[in-house]
Amino acid sequence: MSNIPETGRTQRVQIRLIVIQVLVFSLLLTLGGRLWYLQIRNGDEYTAEAAGNGVQQVVQPAVRGSILDARGVPLADNETRLVVSASRTELLKMKDDGVGVLTRLADVLDMKAQDVRDKVRLCDSKTPQPCWNGSPYQPIPVTDEATTQQALQIRERAEDFPGITAEPTAVRRYTAPGKARTAQVLGYLSPVTDDEIQQALDGPSPYLRSDQVGRSGLERTYDKELRGKAGVTRYEVDNLGRVMGEAENEPAVSGSSLVTSIDARVQAVAEYELAQAMKTVRQETDKITGRKYEADSGAVVVMESKTGRVVSMASQPDYDPNAWVGGISGKEYAKLTSKKSNYPLLNRGIQGQAPAGSIFKVVSASAAVRGGHAFNDLYQCSSSYSLGNQTFANFESKGHGPITLGDALKYSCNTVFYRLGHDEWVRDGGIKPKKNANDWFYRTARDFGLGSETGIDLPNEVKGRIPDREWKQNFWEANKDAWCKEGKKGGTYVQQIAYENCLEGNQLKAYDSINYAIGQGDVLVTPIQMATAYAAISNGGTLHAPTVGKAVISPDGKTVKEIKPKVSGKLPVDAQTVKDLDKGLRSVVEGGTAAWRFGGWPQDKIPMRAKTGTAQVYGKQTTSWFATYTDDYTIVMTISQGGTGSGASGPAVRKIYDALYGLDAEGNQDLKRALLPEPQKALPKIQPDGSIFAPEIKPYDPTPVEPEGQPVEPEEQLPVQPTGQPGLTGSPAATGRQP
Repeated sequence: MSNIPETGRTQRVQIRLIVIQVLVFSLLLTLGGRLWYLQIRNGDEYTAEAAGNGVQQVVQPAVRGSILDARGVPLADNETRLVVSASRTELLKMKDDGVGVLTRLADVLDMKAQDVRDKVRLCDSKTPQPCWNGSPYQPIPVTDEATTQQALQIRERAEDFPGITAEPTAVRRYTAPGKARTAQVLGYLSPVTDDEIQQALDGPSPYLRSDQVGRSGLERTYDKELRGKAGVTRYEVDNLGRVMGEAENEPAVSGSSLVTSIDARVQAVAEYELAQAMKTVRQETDKITGRKYEADSGAVVVMESKTGRVVSMASQPDYDPNAWVGGISGKEYAKLTSKKSNYPLLNRGIQGQAPAGSIFKVVSASAAVRGGHAFNDLYQCSSSYSLGNQTFANFESKGHGPITLGDALKYSCNTVFYRLGHDEWVRDGGIKPKKNANDWFYRTARDFGLGSETGIDLPNEVKGRIPDREWKQNFWEANKDAWCKEGKKGGTYVQQIAYENCLEGNQLKAYDSINYAIGQGDVLVTPIQMATAYAAISNGGTLHAPTVGKAVISPDGKTVKEIKPKVSGKLPVDAQTVKDLDKGLRSVVEGGTAAWRFGGWPQDKIPMRAKTGTAQVYGKQTTSWFATYTDDYTIVMTISQGGTGSGASGPAVRKIYDALYGLDAEGNQDLKRALLPEPQKALPKIQPDGSIFAPEIKPYDPTPVEPEGQPVEPEEQLPVQPTGQPGLTGSPAATGRQP
């Protein structure tokens, strides 16, 4: 038994209980204080840190679909390159934020250390290019041009390059088969922008920050189909960026392939012959100015006459779309967008505008028929046409006497169309138009599809211009203040014109309609518009919305979505008038202004029709136009500041046809040499593995230079400045001046 009294034992127990109570109370007090500190004192700070925990995603870009020609030849595809990338998350874990690693990496890649550091910095409103615009949690590409030796160094010395990878990656490539760049038609890619991502605030954004987006051409029009769907792996991360676990994984889905109606072989011929035509004409002298032709730009369109499918579209100057791959340099971008290089990014097939000149006369002839003039009646082709104190003359004042509208096309007689245009203006009421004026010449142009977009599946097509009464009024309202400020009665020629435009620039004058009737004055058209119009004459009167895309094929080749040709309207004349136009255009080849360019052409086997055009532009040399068609193809070529239609563009157009049909200089056909004697109807063959058969492309072998003793160019019926008073009747259109 214990000798401790019972009362002492009780006191000790009580003391212990008190101590325990104090300890428990102290602990609760401490916990309460800590809780107050965390939730009240520093609550906002820890709330912000907790908010930093979440889910981040790493994107695996999808392989972009290929763009193929009509036979399956790749125009744009992907090639495997060694891409060196850096993990920003790993670099930031290092004491020096990865500066040492990036410096060593620069030595291996033969790059400047600062350039490498710039590549991996994040973009914001204050950070200039280069910088990374994608997710900071995915590898950031440093270069896509690493050599095998460089990649091996990085991988073998992994301890020196933590966070650095060197892996084979699919990169966009523009193949230029047969040297056919097809640049403006294909377009180019660039990274998605913050503005495009910001659109997610108004709804689901179709883009991820890693996406490359089509910016022009087919890459833009069919971007959704080509881009596919990127793979996304989502990771749970803490506020320091440390990965805590994988939350979700969505595999990438490759983009579909786009089959086009472009034939790479024909495209190569068109590009070469357009460039050669411009080069040749620069050696010739402009008889009016006495200086060499500048031939500063040009375009050619080859179209299937019955469907509106574009077989070739070339534009000069052009560029290499591979310049955009991996990010374009500031120097290269400045070059592509500068006035000095004449803006090679422009697709002049759909964006180049100029007066149409005499190729517009098919519209005027149709308008005359709609106005009640019989096509085969006789119209006076005099050497000149007078209006008040002004005289509008044919080229070298040549006349042909009474002729039909078909012969007016054959000889490109301006005065026939001067009279018709003027007569119609008078019938409509002249300066004071009737309430329901017919305006046949202007309405017919619009019904031919001019003055509006054709609907081609390429972005940024321009509308051109039909200068009718409504346009005159709108143009005057937009410019009258400047005209009134600049104008001066009795001043210089320019001041006097401005003065008259200030007072009455909204009036459609007689000389406006006279110039307009031969495609001059304020009228503007594009090559694709004129190709569409001439193709409609070829096929009997059906206008098509031109198309380049032909089919979209899924990555496995199992799903094929064909892009059918679309009818956009009918020519505004009856079938007999279409036949009359066709007959007149055939006579242009057989004895008219284009005959010298089609010597030896097999008209009995492959009927050719054509119209030459030479448009005057104020302050520039003449613009060359050549519009042609067979039953199969329509070809329209234009060269800015290139001289006459048949003189500058004629040889190139003839050579394109020779290549299409396999013809030699004497007109003998060899189908083995023919590139495309008839339009391609079938789609490329799809292999069992889903790939698409691509035939071999041989480089274009241009035909020899024409032999000595070339035929002499016929007299082109150029519009000539009116004689008499110095045009003090208002609009600059009287001299073909473009405002």
